[in-house]
Amino acid sequence: MTALPRGGRLAAIVFAALLSGVLVIAAAASAATRATVTASAAKARGCHTHFVGNRAHTDVLRVRSNVEGLLRARLKSRGDWDLGVFDAKTKRYVAGSAALRGNELAEGFVTKGQRLLVQACRFRGRVSSARVSVSLLATPSPNIDGAMQVVDVSTPTRADKRRLQSLGLDLTESGGANSVEVLLYGNDDVQLLRRNKFRYTVRIADLQQRNEANRRADRRYGLRVAQTGSQLPSGSTQYRRLPDFELELKLLAGRYPNLAKPLTLPHRTHLGRDVQGIEIATDPYNLRDGKPIFLNMGTHHAREWPSAEHSLEWAYDLLTNYGNQARTTRLVRATRSIVIPVVNPDGFNISREAPDATPGAFDYEYKRKNCWPHPGVATGTCENSSEGRLLGVDLNRNYGGFWGGSGASVDPLDDTFRGTVPFSEPETENIRQLHSERQITNLITNHTYANLVLRPPGVADVGPPLEEPLLKDLGARMTSHNGYDNIPGFGLYDTTGATEDWTFWSAGGIGYTFEIGTEGFHPPYQTGVVAEYLGLPPAAGAGQGGNRESYYEMLQATADTRYHSLVRGRAPNGWTLKVKKSFMTSTSPVWQDDLGNVIGNPMLFPDSLESELHSNGGRFSWHMNPSTRPVVAGRFGRDPTGPPQGRIDLANPAGQPAENVKAAYLDGAYEAIPFTVAGPPEMDNGRMTVHIEWSNPDTDWDLYVVNAAGEVVTQSASFGDTTEDATLFDPPPGQYTAHVVNFDQIDGAPYDDWFNGSVTFASPRPLVRGPNEAWTLTCEDRGGRLRAIRDLVVDRGHRVNVGRVCSSAAIARAKAQ
Repeated sequence: MTALPRGGRLAAIVFAALLSGVLVIAAAASAATRATVTASAAKARGCHTHFVGNRAHTDVLRVRSNVEGLLRARLKSRGDWDLGVFDAKTKRYVAGSAALRGNELAEGFVTKGQRLLVQACRFRGRVSSARVSVSLLATPSPNIDGAMQVVDVSTPTRADKRRLQSLGLDLTESGGANSVEVLLYGNDDVQLLRRNKFRYTVRIADLQQRNEANRRADRRYGLRVAQTGSQLPSGSTQYRRLPDFELELKLLAGRYPNLAKPLTLPHRTHLGRDVQGIEIATDPYNLRDGKPIFLNMGTHHAREWPSAEHSLEWAYDLLTNYGNQARTTRLVRATRSIVIPVVNPDGFNISREAPDATPGAFDYEYKRKNCWPHPGVATGTCENSSEGRLLGVDLNRNYGGFWGGSGASVDPLDDTFRGTVPFSEPETENIRQLHSERQITNLITNHTYANLVLRPPGVADVGPPLEEPLLKDLGARMTSHNGYDNIPGFGLYDTTGATEDWTFWSAGGIGYTFEIGTEGFHPPYQTGVVAEYLGLPPAAGAGQGGNRESYYEMLQATADTRYHSLVRGRAPNGWTLKVKKSFMTSTSPVWQDDLGNVIGNPMLFPDSLESELHSNGGRFSWHMNPSTRPVVAGRFGRDPTGPPQGRIDLANPAGQPAENVKAAYLDGAYEAIPFTVAGPPEMDNGRMTVHIEWSNPDTDWDLYVVNAAGEVVTQSASFGDTTEDATLFDPPPGQYTAHVVNFDQIDGAPYDDWFNGSVTFASPRPLVRGPNEAWTLTCEDRGGRLRAIRDLVVDRGHRVNVGRVCSSAAIARAKAQ
């Protein structure tokens, strides 16, 4: 490939890279304007919230845009400085940054010829100067032919869902047992669905029009509650931008110095941003106090704005209610809480700024991924590529747990692209390192949208963990408040590389995914944030407390030792206890294509967990995750109470061909074949499979199974083969009927009837227990010298007393080793 030119005062450098058979075109940045800014004083207020001009705590640069696209302003300082960019004529916000330190990146959309004011503000500290650079990037408009739509695609079987996932379309997290909602970006996506014979109904005919209506609703809501403020703990009335989250996090830490500590994660994003959070405890800076930890996160996916709002409102809830409400006070004293509202700041910023930009930027509003730069494409092409929102990695497919399998794409331009290797992205490595160095016992990662609380595993074939009854029960307690469905992660569709499939299976923390609401990725603020968080109409949890109460259930579980392990003992004052475990983690067998036609061997990568407790002398209590990883501990099951039922043959009714070719099920004729399912104690059916087959692949039969009440309990409507198999786990005993439908018959082809219909049964999976693993527990004196070492085996829900772990006897054992 020809080397790219560097430097030069060019408005744009256009180049092309051929990646995975896709031509990627990007416009590079114009030459940057650089300057040193100074301020004689510091002031702890927002820099991006309004333009104040040259003051003692600010300095201003003036810039004129030479492109239609994106402005990028960076600031570097050893102190805490912030940035705000405003339109010179109207003084309206264009971009901002309010990170905890002097590493700022403000990005916003601009028009050619627009005059801009770049305001640098000294927030705190003694450093009176900073370096600022401003560059402009031409942003090509995405080529979308036709309106963006949201459609509900019929996927009655797991095979249908996997086939839909392989098409490279933008699947939402919303759906159910028989369908998945999909975003269609114009007519090309519509034709792709039709060519693959998927049936669908249109849910939103023009997504851009719907979004414009939502923003009008947001403005009306903001005006209506401007005087009184919303009912949220923060009083917020509208969706925040990235600098709003950054500013509020550090203002909260400053307002509650004895309860809150600002947190900057170790790895910067591809665009160089810090990822920030806040830690809440009665002694926030004592990170080695042994308390159980609840991690609440938002915005792995850029377009899912309510997930960040709910996370930050939770931080406000704890801080404003501590000392004023008995429950909050008790739980904050017993636990630590970490809140990271925006895991993916690069992607979120471009999504959040897009609605106020030119029409060509609308595509960016639905960006899902981070800003990983594809090989051969210059850094920063997240925002200025003709591929628009498609560049990047889906962070919720990049975690190491079961990475590389079904439910994630190998195509870099697919919305569910898994990344090049497990934990290839700085954002996922941030969460991995945080979890590896802390005893994070409980976790919620927030997403939109589906009204679901999902628990591990994300892949059906993995099987439920030994903790399945515990996880299901806690899920039920949380969904009793928000009204969501409480199901395993694979209940929607198989997903590999998801957050809790590493944080649970490898690190041992109890983890869930919340899919907030049903109205869209970022619906009107009043419904997607206010109603869902507080449990107000029209939310499913109206009157039951909403996600606020669900989070309190999770915090209560964090304080409850049934959900983790407790180690007690005695240690000298100032000495440090450590637990450590190193192991190799296995991915899934790695898919080489999106259909799973070629599957390679699993990958192994090293993992390590290590955390510390600082002794204050005498007794200590250390809350931690179990020593045995759930991935090796075993699988939940039950002993059968009897044998499975024998095979039932389904006879094709003579002289009754199903004549509703190409008609929707129940809109035409179908063949009905009844059968009976037996129950305990004589029979115990863990799984039922209803099967039909035929000869000609140009014929397409579909299969539906209904119970005695006429409800469809399972179905199969695949195509391109000559079989249908509908499966139901733990079928209740009773009367069932198979409905067989002739969906498609090639015109002029001989009639091909189905045959070999059957119902077969399998026993339930048995309980399987794996080997125990141990933590390595060590004791170090004030000088850091190792004074004792021992293995520590501790199970979930168990308490272990290690006694005087640093005693002379323990030290003697350490010397002997």
